[in-house]
Amino acid sequence: MDRITQDPHAAARRRDRPVVVFGGSGFLGRHLVQHLARLGYPVRVGVRRPNSALFLKPMGRVGQIEIAAADVRDTEGCAPLMHDAFAVINLVGILQESGSARFNDIHTKAPGHLARQATALGVTRFVQMSALGASVDSPARYAQSKARGEEFARSLFADTIVMRPSILFGPEDDFFNRFATMTRLSPVLPLIGGGRTRFQPIFVEDVARAVVIALERNDTNGKTFELGGSEILSFRQLLEKMLKTIERKRIFLPMPFFIAAIMARCTEWIPYAPLTADQLRMLRIDNIVSDEAIAQHRDCKALGIDPYPLQAVLPSYLARFRPAGEFAGDPLRRQK
Repeated sequence: MDRITQDPHAAARRRDRPVVVFGGSGFLGRHLVQHLARLGYPVRVGVRRPNSALFLKPMGRVGQIEIAAADVRDTEGCAPLMHDAFAVINLVGILQESGSARFNDIHTKAPGHLARQATALGVTRFVQMSALGASVDSPARYAQSKARGEEFARSLFADTIVMRPSILFGPEDDFFNRFATMTRLSPVLPLIGGGRTRFQPIFVEDVARAVVIALERNDTNGKTFELGGSEILSFRQLLEKMLKTIERKRIFLPMPFFIAAIMARCTEWIPYAPLTADQLRMLRIDNIVSDEAIAQHRDCKALGIDPYPLQAVLPSYLARFRPAGEFAGDPLRRQK
């Protein structure tokens, strides 16, 4: 990745200063921390439960990765982590509200408060992880809160870099793994709204690379990048690819939006509900990179990233869902 840095000497100087990653133990965070460590950055990871993030330490040299307790809703408590930092990256987000975790606190207020602290402490780069489809005009409160968080951060750290990825796929994803698990339990898979909503899934490693590249380039400050994979596929097509990978056949059950809405209202009070009314509102809108972002060079291509296709990655972690297990079809297994 060093080749994409505009000034290698400046990059070397930057790597003497820490990068702070809030939410670094999550799906994207663990991949990003590993990339930063490989480049030589000291990494400070702020998480609510440090003991659950200790698996990150072996990703770097001894002492290179520091784990600390931090809650982005308590920005005064987060400030010590940002002292002398080169960059701050905020990955913290929730898919649904539960208990004291509210969209407004985590997606809107926290980015702004962190940006204010970063400005006061002389941080050079601030990256806010948002989501494709973030808009104050969205019918979904999730997308509204993400967009307002972007605005709040920019109002206090003018050069905030915003990343808006489509759904992420990879070994720990909550999309393909969830539906592959369903195939073990059910002969049918639901197609909400007929499965026509379009997505542009992107490999988690590609998003981690995008963040690092944006940190090290000098022309990314203040920009919003929309990150999508190499294929635009409908919800139905995504499930078909998943089924082909795990070598299973299932019946698709089209579910009109109004029926899904009734189900969501009945179950969204459950922690980690399979579907909430807010998520259903997001499913009505295509989740793909906009023509505007492409025209303005604010996409993967602009960052020099050629995204991995789904089929190059899915078998590496979904093969375990095959009826005969992950070694089904392996030539060495057949010889025994």
